Amino acid sequence: MTSASPDEITLLLHAWSNGDRASLDKLLGVVYQELRRLARRYMRQERPDHTLQTTALVNEAYLRLVNYRKMQWQNRAHFLAVAAQAMRRILVEHARGRLYDKRGGGARRVALEDAPIVGGRRVPDMIALDDALKELEAVDPRKGRIVELRFIGGLSIEETAEVLRISTATVEREWRSAKAWLYRAVTDGKT
Repeated sequence: MTSASPDEITLLLHAWSNGDRASLDKLLGVVYQELRRLARRYMRQERPDHTLQTTALVNEAYLRLVNYRKMQWQNRAHFLAVAAQAMRRILVEHARGRLYDKRGGGARRVALEDAPIVGGRRVPDMIALDDALKELEAVDPRKGRIVELRFIGGLSIEETAEVLRISTATVEREWRSAKAWLYRAVTDGKT
């Protein structure tokens, strides 16, 4: 893997958006390790016997990203945010499919205070997290996006602010508020 500056990555993203297929191949070589880091972060949150592996998650996300033909990529942070979102969807689809296979197995809900987002110990299963995030997004889409970028995508406060084009102070304030909202939603069953 070669390393590239954020500006070089942005140039590759713009070239890809404009139809340059060779840029996509170069881009993948440059960001592959970051995609693996995101995938490993997701897979650490999953059960140990999960049938999907890190490499498979990266490959599936790559296939989805390649199909985003009309995407106007802004920069590296934007690309990683979209990649994180794709990985989240893949894992949720996988988990929902597994539940359907069990014919009524029912997803186990885990209190959000047991997750690193609040307490630093465990992460709720992907379905419970996805359900809570959907509720938050319905109430406040920007806070939902901040949670997705920070917690799921692993972006920093600064990167999140850059993707959303808001100040870091706003991200910090809304991040705290979103964590509290999710905690209440999961523990009380109320929004």
